[in-house]
Amino acid sequence: MALKIGIQMDHISTINIDSDSTFALSMEAQSRGHKLFHYTPDRLQYRGGMVSADLELMSLRNEKGNHFTLDDPLRTDLSTLDVVLLRQDPPFDMSYITSTHILERIHPQTLVVNDPASVRNAPEKILVMDFPDLMPDTLITRDLAAISEFRDEFGDIIIKPLYGNGGAGVFQITKDDQNLSALLEMFDDIYVEPFIAQRYLPDVRQGDKRIILVNGDPVGAINRIPAKGDARSNMHAGGRAEHAELTDREHEICERIAPVMRKNGFIFVGIDVIGDFITEINVTSPTGIREIQKFSGTDVAAIVWDAIEDRL
Repeated sequence: MALKIGIQMDHISTINIDSDSTFALSMEAQSRGHKLFHYTPDRLQYRGGMVSADLELMSLRNEKGNHFTLDDPLRTDLSTLDVVLLRQDPPFDMSYITSTHILERIHPQTLVVNDPASVRNAPEKILVMDFPDLMPDTLITRDLAAISEFRDEFGDIIIKPLYGNGGAGVFQITKDDQNLSALLEMFDDIYVEPFIAQRYLPDVRQGDKRIILVNGDPVGAINRIPAKGDARSNMHAGGRAEHAELTDREHEICERIAPVMRKNGFIFVGIDVIGDFITEINVTSPTGIREIQKFSGTDVAAIVWDAIEDRL
């Protein structure tokens, strides 16, 4: 049966179709005969108990520079859709949080992927703290003295904003680096939230593995290698992707977190693993689908849609 699918995303004109997971998911849905409706988060409305948005019927093509067509926008009650994909990129700010509050009003009658209430309650750098034995030593605080003491304890550390994304604002601070105080003062001026300090893992030079889970089960992975002279492995920050298989330790990590993923309605999740440690659980807008298909041939988008259709 053809489904009506709303896709809440950054505007389709801004994406790179070679690497964008939302595009891969949308192309797979279109190939199954489903109807796609595009809208950006700023078009959400909530009035009189009804959640609506200006939806544009969307058709897609795998052609760079000519990858989409949008019809004229039409104000539509989102409860008339079968599925809404929550796919705009972070940062996970109050705008993002507000959209989850609004979408919660239509879920699960209209299936929102991922569950908006669970997304709101599970920022990627906080949810992972539920598994302290699986992750590197980590501190979340605005207390500058506490971060300095953390550096004294572990030597090299990573400092990053708690709700950042794409490698933005990620710094490696060595045990002898004299810039820690200045960096923390800058963070203190820019961010109102706490910061995250994490023990530096030298294994990142061999890669930061992105593992995709569907309904808690691992279905594919890529390894992201940092550029020379950069501590960040994010592909937005110059990291290089390569084929990856899961180790026994990574299977163990996936098995440990799977019940929590299923309990919270997280159909599509991306976790980050460095060496033997998980560092993030990405539930907002996971990426990596295109790269996994390129290196292994695994069609993660098809697996995700199989899971969504089964859920319906």
